[in-house]
Amino acid sequence: MFTRYVGIDLGTANTVVYVRGKGIILREPSVVAINTKTDEACSVGKDAKEIIGRTPGSIVAVSPMQNGVIADFDVAAAMIQEFIRKALKGTLLTTAHVVISIPSGITPLERRAVKEAAEKAGARPVHLVSAPVAAALGAGLTIDEPAGTMVVDIGGGTSDIAVISMNGVVSFRSVRVAGDALDQAIVNYIRKKYNLLIGERTAETIKLEIGSAFPDVHESTMEIRGRNQLNGLPENITVSSAEIREAMADPLKQVLTAIRETLANTPPELSADVLEQGITLTGGGALLRGLDKLVNRETGMPVYVAEYPLDCVAEGIGTIMTHYDRYEDLLDEEVRYYESGQ
Repeated sequence: MFTRYVGIDLGTANTVVYVRGKGIILREPSVVAINTKTDEACSVGKDAKEIIGRTPGSIVAVSPMQNGVIADFDVAAAMIQEFIRKALKGTLLTTAHVVISIPSGITPLERRAVKEAAEKAGARPVHLVSAPVAAALGAGLTIDEPAGTMVVDIGGGTSDIAVISMNGVVSFRSVRVAGDALDQAIVNYIRKKYNLLIGERTAETIKLEIGSAFPDVHESTMEIRGRNQLNGLPENITVSSAEIREAMADPLKQVLTAIRETLANTPPELSADVLEQGITLTGGGALLRGLDKLVNRETGMPVYVAEYPLDCVAEGIGTIMTHYDRYEDLLDEEVRYYESGQ
C-alpha cells in the first residue's frame, strides 16, 4: 500500500511525470543547475532553465540528456531523484515503482545507464518501455490487435518512428534529429545569412512563433535580436516564416527519410492497415505547424496530430501501469539498434 507507481517520460528537452491514480502532475525542462565550486545541484527543471545564459561562472546549467540518452550519469540521477521527490511530495512512500520511456534505437549500454540512474535515485524496481509504443497508447491507438498502427514521436533529441502490431514493434527507425536539431538549424541559418549570433532559446522562440514545415496562407515575420559577428554589437533583424522553413528543411528531410524507410520495411499487410488508419504524430515536434501536411505530401497517407502530443508518452506509461496484466510484455523489451545512415 505504500508503493507509488511513477511513470517518467525522460526527454532531452522536457521530463513529464505521471503518478498512477493522479495522472500527469509534473512537466519540467530536463535541466540541472550545478554549482561548480561544490559540485552540487542548486536547482532542477524550470528554475534551472530560467538561469541559462544568466549565471556567474560558478553556476553552470547542464542538460544531462542528449539525443534521448544520458550524457551525464550523476546529474541525470540527481534530476530523476528530484523529479520523483516533487511528484511524491506529501505522500507516504516506501518504494517508488518506476517505468521510464526510452528511444527505440538506443544501445544496450545506454539502456543500462537509464535504468541504473533511476535506481541510484532510489527507484525500485525500474522498468523501461519503448517511447513510440507508449506514445501510441497515450494517443489512444489500439496496439494489441493484429493490425498495423504507425506512430511518429518527435521529441527534443530523438525522432522515433514505429509500426506496431500485437503489442510488438514490427518496423522502426530512430534518428537523433528532432526539436533541438531544428533549433540549431535556425541558429546556423541566421549566423550564415545575417552574420548574427543568437542563442538556442531565441531559436526555439522563433520556431514556436513563426516556424512551419509547410507553406501557409498566413505567412508571418518576427523581429529578433542578436549579436553582430562583425562588430560585436547588438542588432535587430526581421525574419520571415519562409526563411525559417528553409532553415529547418534539412533536419525535417532526415525525419521524412526515416518515415519512408520504416514504411519500406513494413510487411505489405500491415502497410495496408497504415494506409487505412493513417500516421499519428506525437511529441513536441508534432506541434510544428504544417508538419502533418508535409508528411502527408511525402507519404500519400492520412496524417493526424495527437490531441495532446506532449503528454502522449507519459499517458501511455500511465496506461501500462494501470493495466499491467495486459501490457506487461511491453516492459524491458529490447529492439534491434538502428540509426539512419549506419
